[in-house]
Amino acid sequence: MKVIVAVKRVPDTAGEKPLDPEDRTLDRDAVDSVLCPMNEYSIEEAVRLKERHGAELRALLMGPDNAQSVIRKALSYGLDSAVHISDAAIAGSDAIATARVIAAALRHEEFDLVLMGAQATDARTSIVPAAVAELLGLPALTYARKLEVDGDSVVVHRESDEGWDVVRSTLPAVVSVVEAINEPRYPSFKGIMAAKSKPVDVRSLADVDVPPSEVGLSNAWAEILDFAPRPPKEAGKKVEDDGSGEVGAKALAEWLVEHKII
Repeated sequence: MKVIVAVKRVPDTAGEKPLDPEDRTLDRDAVDSVLCPMNEYSIEEAVRLKERHGAELRALLMGPDNAQSVIRKALSYGLDSAVHISDAAIAGSDAIATARVIAAALRHEEFDLVLMGAQATDARTSIVPAAVAELLGLPALTYARKLEVDGDSVVVHRESDEGWDVVRSTLPAVVSVVEAINEPRYPSFKGIMAAKSKPVDVRSLADVDVPPSEVGLSNAWAEILDFAPRPPKEAGKKVEDDGSGEVGAKALAEWLVEHKII
């Protein structure tokens, strides 16, 4: 069984996120980048499949040359190898272009299952997993809270507004997972050291048959017209009470009515 885990390099959520005034997009060169936290869950699920079924695991990342550290981090959890799609034309690609590149890269790979996080922490569009499946003509099983592989099929449990859905599909398939699916382990020292020597195949857009005219900021479906810094929070209203509680209670009730909360 061969499993590919799509991973992403994202800005560290704990740091500042400056925008580039020229193209009005996130200045990724000015921020610290990390492996997307959502990928820790999809990687953990892949490693569990390896432990149960002896699966061969491969990471797939689309990103700049300096994303190698993120790839090595993914490999340290127990993945066996990686493919890195790196090309200057990719910069500024939106979710649709990202899905095109990932789908194109997957056409050059052998796999039974593709695992992804339900959404990345930088954009949170949740579009890419289903779009990749659509482009490849494969089943998309999204928001998985539990995953089981049974022979040539995969069974996914997911929560819906009505309760629980249990969905079965034949393999190959694309599955996106949520945080509730597992508790990711930490990479071991042995895993961190082993990751340094694991094979990483670097490919360009030409290698996966994607024309530059289909990717990049200039070909995005949406354009950011303007942006502004978040306004500072206003100071709260302070009410002096006489100790009886009546003044404060009345002021609170009036404020709630004024703001249509009650």
